[in-house]
Amino acid sequence: MKNVPNATLQRYPVYLKALRKIHRSGQKRIMSRELAEYVNIKPTTIRRDFSLIGSLGKQGYGYDVDFLIETFSNQLGINFDEKIILVGAGNLGKAILNYNHWDNVVGEIVCAFDKAPEKCGQISIPLYHMDQLSEKIPEGCRIAIICISGDIQNTVDLLVENGISGIVNFTHEHFTAPAGIHVRSVDVVSSIQELVFETNSIN
Repeated sequence: MKNVPNATLQRYPVYLKALRKIHRSGQKRIMSRELAEYVNIKPTTIRRDFSLIGSLGKQGYGYDVDFLIETFSNQLGINFDEKIILVGAGNLGKAILNYNHWDNVVGEIVCAFDKAPEKCGQISIPLYHMDQLSEKIPEGCRIAIICISGDIQNTVDLLVENGISGIVNFTHEHFTAPAGIHVRSVDVVSSIQELVFETNSIN
């Protein structure tokens, strides 16, 4: 999607998630003002975002829900069957599992790995020891969420060796990854610091 602003790109998955819920309810078409109530985004913004992809609807008729889902899925390259693994099943890892508001919009977490699974208690997915990663990682799995506090570089190296090409990083330590490996770091503390700076600069 060329020439699409980043802010718009960030809204496309929000639309897709809402549309999948609408589809499950049995609704076949939707107006921009109706979708706006689901996603809390102005109808004018929705129409403008949609127009950047092409002519997706008709005035007075609205949008075909199935067609929108297909269009956004193709544009975003989303595979609803994407198998994701979780590395680190401590408090943070469990919180991510329990959050699970994605409704399989970007796939699902199918299993977890931890260095001390006996200390993790019960979780809703299969849990294996890190030593079993090479054996138990799902076939074709490309994405891992890491929520660990130690031995991070070795863990990343192991993931890459076993076919992982995308990492969602909840750790706070620097690590390196080979070219072609995509890393997205989530740092809540830094986000709060940025907000504090921004709010202070207003005063």
